[in-house]
Amino acid sequence: MASSTNPLPSGCSVLISIPDFLFIPEFVFGGLVWTLVASTKVLVSNPLGWVMFVSVFCFIFTTLWFFIFITGGNKSSSWPTLDVAYHALAAFFYLSASVLLAFVTIGLKDISDIFPKEYRLDIAAVVMSFTVTLFYTLHAVLSAIRWKKSS
Repeated sequence: MASSTNPLPSGCSVLISIPDFLFIPEFVFGGLVWTLVASTKVLVSNPLGWVMFVSVFCFIFTTLWFFIFITGGNKSSSWPTLDVAYHALAAFFYLSASVLLAFVTIGLKDISDIFPKEYRLDIAAVVMSFTVTLFYTLHAVLSAIRWKKSS
């Protein structure tokens, strides 16, 4: 239950509140990025290490964030600011990883005849990466609006 000093939900209301319902697609699509990138072969020197770091980092921290919200540990007055900062950082990280992953995938187009499965996996990872970037960006923007309304 949110108070006037802290508009953040806790308990099961996290699953139905805006923007916190976005935790679920962030888990799903972030996990898909992690899985898809991990299942591809590194065919050339590329920045897949950064993409893996971002997907694992955001998956773990979103999980922690979600459990903090579910258990009601988000009642301090600094949590709305931290919520905006985390989701903005995650959106920025995912945007940088998505652009790098798309760049690498475009470079693999020439060898897509030789490794068609890896190429398709990379394309799917790019799509999922940009999708999760959108979810984190929406979460950051909606959290910022909630934060400004509560100040």
